[in-house]
Amino acid sequence: MSIAIACIGSGNMGAALMQGAVGIIGGENIALTDADLPKATVLAAKLGASVYPSNIEAVRQGDFVFLAVKPQVLPSVLGEIRGALKERAGTGKAAVLVSMAAGWSIAAIRAELALPNQPVVRIMPNTPALVSQGMIALAASPELGEESLARLERVLAAAGSVDRLEERYLDAVTGLSGSGPAFVYLFIEALADGGVLAGLSRDKALAYAVQTVLGAAAMVRETGRHPGELKDMVSSPGGTTIAGVAALERGAFRGTVMAAVEAAWRRSLELGRSAPKDASWKESGK
Repeated sequence: MSIAIACIGSGNMGAALMQGAVGIIGGENIALTDADLPKATVLAAKLGASVYPSNIEAVRQGDFVFLAVKPQVLPSVLGEIRGALKERAGTGKAAVLVSMAAGWSIAAIRAELALPNQPVVRIMPNTPALVSQGMIALAASPELGEESLARLERVLAAAGSVDRLEERYLDAVTGLSGSGPAFVYLFIEALADGGVLAGLSRDKALAYAVQTVLGAAAMVRETGRHPGELKDMVSSPGGTTIAGVAALERGAFRGTVMAAVEAAWRRSLELGRSAPKDASWKESGK
């Protein structure tokens, strides 16, 4: 499969996705660029990839151009590459932008570029992609055909599960699976702390907590049963588990977790509100 990927940004998420891509297309078909050039150089050496001297060169060479930058940085990056994207579009071989910036819609990215037909894919990956266990949501503009989407999905699938959905759901995904790993890490840490409180050594408590979370997640996925049903299977009348569940409920555990997802979702919406909504105010072609 012939494909070229340019990744603007070499932080954790960009590195995770490029690490997966290497196994599909080979490092020779991947190039990186970053404001921190030494950082990109180190990652490129690890992947067997190359480094582009500028973001403009990344757009000129890449078929899929990943925007692995923070939402607050995205406007300056888009301003820098606008001209190169217009040049590519004029040749009939438009580069496909693949953005993972929370809150920035496809329409907002096009508005910032003043390129209403620029092919854009929005993705929301999460950090477990670093160990090929990520959850990656994907929404694409209509210019992308099924063949191009399938090629991109194949690359992304090396980092975890890929799911297409309507773009309007991506902010919710950001709050759930995008931010969710941090909430799970807190739970694992708290679970281990409970084990230490009960007398286990720190290393044993953490090992048991990690495997317990892994096993419980596998039970939900492999059995297809509702988590509530699986919880009831463990909760014997008058037993230890139901006593622990009661303690969690007294602490509003479920409501607190729901509130955390909601807070992350609302923050994603706030980031989106700072982005432009359309390109009507810009001069055409500029």
